[in-house]
Amino acid sequence: MAHVSNLLVPFYEHPAERPAAWDAVIRAASRLYGVVLNPASGPGDAPDPAFAAVSTRLRAAGVRVLGYADTDYARRPHAAVVRDLLRHRDWYGADGAFLDQVTAEPQALPHYRRLAVAARAAGAATLVLNHGVHPDPGYLELADVLVTFEGTWGTYRGVARDLPPWTAAYAHDRFCHLLYAAPPTAEFTAGVGCAVPGEAPHPWGTLPHALEAVR
Repeated sequence: MAHVSNLLVPFYEHPAERPAAWDAVIRAASRLYGVVLNPASGPGDAPDPAFAAVSTRLRAAGVRVLGYADTDYARRPHAAVVRDLLRHRDWYGADGAFLDQVTAEPQALPHYRRLAVAARAAGAATLVLNHGVHPDPGYLELADVLVTFEGTWGTYRGVARDLPPWTAAYAHDRFCHLLYAAPPTAEFTAGVGCAVPGEAPHPWGTLPHALEAVR
């Protein structure tokens, strides 16, 4: 069952265009595990004052701010990912990192181990790796939370309880499920996650159902 105090919210909309929605996110601070900040599929090429202001408000409310960086399944150069993490820290005060499109294969563990070290050095107190599937368990040594499902509610209903045996040795809050095209009754079984009504190709432009009541 979903725990409303453990909502990880990837909300990829500009604060100047969706101020009321961002206000709702901030009002729900006590219910959030964190918010993924993603100005331009990463930090962008220059600081965005609107995102900087939202980040300041989130952190003042005690919310983790996770800077988004795409890793392109280990194909994106280490230096490019680290540059994004440093920009998130320096421009938006991010105190965590959300690495997207992370491969699940054990062969890439050394690459992601270097990125994890760099993320911590860049000030990421919280590191989330988004595999979207269950990865090799070695990735749990690198991060605080692994996203082991990202997809539609329809798909999730068929696989939510299909867990690799190794996951039983870890607390639920080490895992995150991100659901979209989800009805208001949708619940995630991981300790962290969210369910939004939005659909592909841009599901993360909608608020989680659990926050609609605070708008």
